[in-house]
Amino acid sequence: MTQNTLFVSGIGTGVGKTICAAILALHFDSEYWKPVQAGDLHYTDSDCVATLSSLKTVTHPEQYRLQKAASPHNAAAAEDLLINLSDFTLPQYRERLLIEGAGGLWVPLSDEAFMIDLIQLLQAPVALVIRNYLGCINHTLLSLEALKQRNIPLDYLVFNGTFDPDTFRVIYKQLPRSTRPIHIPELPDITPAAIAAAAQQVKFY
Repeated sequence: MTQNTLFVSGIGTGVGKTICAAILALHFDSEYWKPVQAGDLHYTDSDCVATLSSLKTVTHPEQYRLQKAASPHNAAAAEDLLINLSDFTLPQYRERLLIEGAGGLWVPLSDEAFMIDLIQLLQAPVALVIRNYLGCINHTLLSLEALKQRNIPLDYLVFNGTFDPDTFRVIYKQLPRSTRPIHIPELPDITPAAIAAAAQQVKFY
C-alpha cells in the first residue's frame, strides 16, 4: 500500500472482494472499514474480515447498516432513507485503512451518487478485484476506463483465483504503468489459517 488508504472495489458482485480485502488488510497491516452494509446484518463483511483475521484486523462501524440484501440505493429506499455522499467521513485510524465498497464502481448509492463518486470523495486509490469468468475482460476494461476518466489512481489489480493465459495477457497489457498486478490464489478452504497464509504469500507481478 503506497498511501495510507486503499479502496477495494470489484468488477462486479461475487468476485471475492471481501476475502481479498481480508487478505490485503493482513498483508498491509491495515484497519478495515465497510461504509455501506446492505443485508446480512447478522454476519456482516466487517464480521467476516475480523473473524478471518483472528481479530488481528481492527474494523470500524459502517456508516449505513441496511436490512435488505440489495443495491445500497434500493436497500436504503426500503427503509425510507436517502444515502448522501456528505454523510461519509473517514473513521479515525492509526496508520493504514482499507475501505471495501459494495459491488462494482457503478453500484448506486442513490439516484445521483454511485460507488465511484464515494471513492473520489474519499480520495483513496483503488485495488480492483477481478475473477475469471466469461465477460470478465469486458468488465475489467470498462472499470479501468471509468477510473481513468475520473483520474482515480489504480494502485493494484487483484487477479483473484486462476486465469487462463489469454485472458491474463489481454488484461495485463491494458494496465496503467503505475498499477501493480497482484495474484491471490484460489483458496481450497476459507479459514483464518488459509487467509493468514495467503496474506504472507501475496504475489506481485
